[in-house]
Amino acid sequence: MPHLPAPRKATSRAASSRAIRRGPEDARLSVGFILAKRFTLCAFANFVDVLRLAADEGDRSRPILCTWTVVSDTMDAVPSSSGITVQPKERLGDPTRFDYIVVVGGLMDDMHTLGPAYTKFLRQAADAGVPLVGVCTGAFLLHEAGLMQGYRCCVSWFHHADFLEQFEGLNPVADQIFVVDRDRLTCSGGASSAHLGAYLVEKHVGRAQASKSLHIMIIDDALQAEKPQPGITLGFKTRDPIVLRALQLMQQTIDTPLSVEEIAQRTGHSKRQLERHFRSALDISPQAAFLNIRLSLAHHLLLTAEKSVAQVAVDCGFCDSSHLSRMFRRRFGCTPQTLRQEQGLAA
Repeated sequence: MPHLPAPRKATSRAASSRAIRRGPEDARLSVGFILAKRFTLCAFANFVDVLRLAADEGDRSRPILCTWTVVSDTMDAVPSSSGITVQPKERLGDPTRFDYIVVVGGLMDDMHTLGPAYTKFLRQAADAGVPLVGVCTGAFLLHEAGLMQGYRCCVSWFHHADFLEQFEGLNPVADQIFVVDRDRLTCSGGASSAHLGAYLVEKHVGRAQASKSLHIMIIDDALQAEKPQPGITLGFKTRDPIVLRALQLMQQTIDTPLSVEEIAQRTGHSKRQLERHFRSALDISPQAAFLNIRLSLAHHLLLTAEKSVAQVAVDCGFCDSSHLSRMFRRRFGCTPQTLRQEQGLAA
């Protein structure tokens, strides 16, 4: 399990604030949430419910062992991507009253910056040693605030290419459900936020409370950070985590295909181990699986994208259109040009 520094000792001022504003003195975990406009409600709700269910006996929702609140600059209600709004409860104030500050991001195509007051608040938190958490596209917002340089961060496999395009110099990880890198914790959103919340509960409150929260939420058990994200595997069905991580890495590098040795290295295994897992799980070699993924994407693009065959070849990691045509004919029994003609599309 990733190492996380021990909780900070609260100053007397922070302790006083905790007693007045946050709840009981024996709370072991306090979390402040910042919600971006059009934030993803599911990711926020999953995180909060893990804290809520761990904070009290049964399902009584009293903030005893854990406390949580939504903080704001303006105190205006914040709309989620689903249209449901959430009303903040506290002003930004002193960030050291929290053990963690969580930024919940929103839609990639409609991402709003947090604004100068939030940036100042987050930088004050970082300077004071308060760990920062990015949920969903929250990692993007933390980067915009200048707080992710030198850190690994978890992003959804779906947004991996967007992250590389917009945020040079960072190390996005898209084959894990969450990442803990010193005092930065990030997850891809959705159900993974529940597992990141459970990780914090187990760390600071106890394993029993973390398990109880997940079981009440009908989540079988806590997943470790290294658990692969459930990305699209293009027809490959397996529960082997090594194979899943390799397949997802293949998806993320389709235009510049990695060798099997490089994939094995990035997934922390030897080439022989990787090949053995692929044979056992899929009865296919990693090389053949990667080629099938690239050809399947090429087939999809030829039917749906207004791109030339040459551009599709480049996008799918082939040397040129001739290379794509040869491999495509072997797989589908026709050339890319023939496929488009049969569908009444321009070649």
